[in-house]
Amino acid sequence: MENIIFERVKKEDSKEVAVLVGNLLNEIMLRINIKAFNFDLEETNVRLKHFIETEKNYIFIARRTEEIIGFITAYEGFALYTEGAFGTIAELYVKPEYRSKGIGKELIKTLSKFGQNKKWSRLEVTTPPLPQFNKTLEFYQIEGFDISGGRKLKICL
Repeated sequence: MENIIFERVKKEDSKEVAVLVGNLLNEIMLRINIKAFNFDLEETNVRLKHFIETEKNYIFIARRTEEIIGFITAYEGFALYTEGAFGTIAELYVKPEYRSKGIGKELIKTLSKFGQNKKWSRLEVTTPPLPQFNKTLEFYQIEGFDISGGRKLKICL
């Protein structure tokens, strides 16, 4: 992992990260063969800038020279079952040519250190649909995540 820097995203990085968000969502939709997301690059870029300014999400990137090669986003939640504050990983993406090189692991480590400083009791994550993303589930388990049950459900408002 020579010349790779893991850092908090800056507002000027938002457009490049927004492109990677589109790549992530397209990869998921191609694999599950369902149009599960509506993606608009400009809207995502505006939303990212807002998240950065307001700290609605905490976003960390992996940068190699001038290129952003991966990112992780998380948000803070509070629940009785977690005994207070915790973090939820919303997105984690590494460009395909950089996968299996420890980038995702380092992004999780960077976020974990941040969460410890914020006094989070845990990090939670929901994988994309299974079985299409069994490798993603295996990755998280290798990184120390335990299956805690259930499935992610939603209702659009």
